[in-house]
Amino acid sequence: MPDRPSSAGSASRRSTRLPARTSVALAAAAAARWASRTAGRGKGSMIGGLVAAKIDPDIMRRLAAGKHTAIITGTNGKSTTTRMTAAAMAELGEVATQADGANMDAGIIATLTLSRTAQLCALEVDELHVPHVSDAVDPEVLVLLNLSRDQLDRVGEINMIERRLREGIARHPSTTVIANCDDVLVTSAAFDAPDVVWVAAGASWVGDSVSCPRTGEPIVRSEDGWRSTGDENFRRPTPDWWFDDENIYGPGGFSAPLSLAVPGRANRGNATQAVAAAVAMGADPAKAVAAVGTVGEVAGRYGIHQVGNHSVRTLLAKNPAGWQEALSMIDQDADGLVIAVNGQVPDGEDLSWLWDVRFEAFETMQVVAAGERAADLSVRLLYAGAEHTTIPDPMAAIASCPPGRVEVLANYTAFRDLGIAMERAARARKGEQ
Repeated sequence: MPDRPSSAGSASRRSTRLPARTSVALAAAAAARWASRTAGRGKGSMIGGLVAAKIDPDIMRRLAAGKHTAIITGTNGKSTTTRMTAAAMAELGEVATQADGANMDAGIIATLTLSRTAQLCALEVDELHVPHVSDAVDPEVLVLLNLSRDQLDRVGEINMIERRLREGIARHPSTTVIANCDDVLVTSAAFDAPDVVWVAAGASWVGDSVSCPRTGEPIVRSEDGWRSTGDENFRRPTPDWWFDDENIYGPGGFSAPLSLAVPGRANRGNATQAVAAAVAMGADPAKAVAAVGTVGEVAGRYGIHQVGNHSVRTLLAKNPAGWQEALSMIDQDADGLVIAVNGQVPDGEDLSWLWDVRFEAFETMQVVAAGERAADLSVRLLYAGAEHTTIPDPMAAIASCPPGRVEVLANYTAFRDLGIAMERAARARKGEQ
């Protein structure tokens, strides 16, 4: 990879005069952020990014010029892996990255706007946006985590996403692709790239890759991996990085204990890809492994909150594959479990995916169905044989659980709204004290 810029070179780059339109866009973005904060409508980063892009449609490319950028994408695990990648890259210098998972154009522009001095970037990018964001920022590293069905009303058919990613990667032959070789669709997207680092990051959900995305023929799975019956050359590549329950392994015989602050086997795969990405960017492997282990709560995910006499741990899931992973993280010794589901536009209004999730795992655990679509969830739990009650208000659902530890699993807007409600409750308690 290119040499790291010296401090003198960095100062020179930062002092380069921007085009007048870009300067006006940055000033307008700052004004929009100030207005948003003054009006009590949040930090204003997103509105700032939207305003800046409207004034200067080329602002993303201008702000990213000269930076060393890693893009992280996939259906699930983007935010956690991005946070891990940023932590692992931090030994190399200041890293620009999203704190809140805003992974479309406005959020990316806002991140670049607020981190002008950073010469390193770890950017979470929605999978639909990867091709044109890559064209703008010319990434040194692209991390492909996984691809599965997600919000069909917005994202569309998953093989179409794979083809778009494949086309986007072909336009950037100098980019190092960090690809999950256990995921058939990811492997197909990266297969023809000149520089690929293969990572055995796991793929517990295989419902969206039963056929080869290149030939349409069946995918055959065995203990050795997978292969296409229609193309003998298209099979699971040999990984350069992999992990087990204790360690991470990499090129040149590298190995180190992998201890994480976040739960689940899926996150061990995310951490392995984050380490591989940081090493490709120039980080020391051992330091990168230590850094990913420091990442805990990520934008509310895995956070623990005190709500009355309940200690509440929050988990987020947004699609069948993500729900399956999140369900495996549930502590079945907890005193209560609340599952909250909404069906707003950001969630995807079609909840038929509920029938793809194996809720049968909770045959022995009392569940409270919550959220705006609690009734839909209740029907699914009934057919799964899971004992449950139905209380649409998630805060009331938590209150109904026995005192002690409560696990809460929610989809996007239910997770967001619960976070706001818990913050309000915490402020109210402080006010009473």
